[in-house]
Amino acid sequence: MYSDYKNLIEDALLKNPKLYKEIRIEENTSTRIQYKGKTRENISISSNVGGCTRALVNGGWGFSSFNDITKAPNKMSESIELAKFNNNNYNHSKNLSDTKLSLPPTIKKDPRKIKLSEKIDLLENYKNLILSEKNIQGCDIVYADIDKKIIFADSNGNEIQQEFVHVICRISANSSDGNEILQSGFSIGSLGDFSIVENLEDEVIQSTKKAVSLIKAPKITGEETTVILDQILAGVFVHEAFGHLSEADNVYENNRLKEILKLGEKFGNRDLNITDGAKIPDLRGSYAFDDEGTPSSITPLIREGVLVGRLHSKETAEKMSETPTGNARAISYGFSPIVRMTNTIIENGENSKEELFEDTKDGLYVKNWYGGMTEHEMFTFASAETYKIKNGKVTETVRPVKLSGNLFKTLKNIDGIANDLEINQGGGCGKGGQSPLPVSNGSPHIRINKTLVSPG
Repeated sequence: MYSDYKNLIEDALLKNPKLYKEIRIEENTSTRIQYKGKTRENISISSNVGGCTRALVNGGWGFSSFNDITKAPNKMSESIELAKFNNNNYNHSKNLSDTKLSLPPTIKKDPRKIKLSEKIDLLENYKNLILSEKNIQGCDIVYADIDKKIIFADSNGNEIQQEFVHVICRISANSSDGNEILQSGFSIGSLGDFSIVENLEDEVIQSTKKAVSLIKAPKITGEETTVILDQILAGVFVHEAFGHLSEADNVYENNRLKEILKLGEKFGNRDLNITDGAKIPDLRGSYAFDDEGTPSSITPLIREGVLVGRLHSKETAEKMSETPTGNARAISYGFSPIVRMTNTIIENGENSKEELFEDTKDGLYVKNWYGGMTEHEMFTFASAETYKIKNGKVTETVRPVKLSGNLFKTLKNIDGIANDLEINQGGGCGKGGQSPLPVSNGSPHIRINKTLVSPG
């Protein structure tokens, strides 16, 4: 791929040789199939090629994107001119050595080799399974696979080619109590493995049954209670409530957060350990180099309850006198890279799942997710399934709930972490208008005391 664009890349990087400059070129091909109820609403296969340039002048960046590859040198000149209007006092240091390599995609069962008709037949089967239940009002099914090839090159001599193949699928069954639509479903994803969307009949049937069970399920009243989160919802919690606060661009621009989020501060019990890292292999947030050409890493964020690290681009690391972590990412060539999570996990504790439940006399078991959001240290996210816990046993089904609160108080209220870590790859992250960025998150079961829950 690099050879196809070699002359254009070199011409772009030769502009004003004394300045630091970057160029990214991308080739993308994607397939998307979507169902709404009985109707197959969308089948599309799309492809595009484009790129972007970035230049640093007197500590300020200039950025330009383009769809016409032949304009790359002109766009670099434009980036240089735009940079003259910005001044962020960023002192970029030259790499000690350059990197020249080409990295193939992670592939298990290649979705690009599966016929479109086979993909449609598979989804038709799942749709028919859902709609065969008489109490079901409809379903939502979305499948997509994406093949993305990226070239990164800069004036330091780096030339890095990476390719990623993603598979994602969301399936939900919808019921109704006459007043509102109720749903139960799941999201899955993988890095280069179509097999994750095969043989899902049991999961589809279970989701359908759960959707029906919600019709007669009662709503809870708003209350503060003990909750046990399954691996999926706990993964969403660590991503939404803590992960975004670990992104250094959210911290160094906010004096209040800089004061609160000091390295060495205690935020949880000794069994709480949180990690982010694109270098964790074979997940949707995995890569070897970020979109600034920085090698990926595995970054400890909390160790034994103490804040020990955060996620950085080159610029945020320089401004905070810390080390780059390889977390500068862009959703596409239309955007400049910003600090983003990759694969974010709460690590295994020493309890078993059974012990968490046995020690819980009264509370809620919340599972799966239907989204979440944060505003600095305040968070809200929604469960997809909720069950009452009485005397250590899971009892009746209730309607999904929202969980909300202050992150710092909530982290300290985690009083049990199981040893059954699982990773969810079915979601995407949004920030700064860039969504959905491929990420993974995961956790063991965790128990949190004094959590505010309300009807979903």
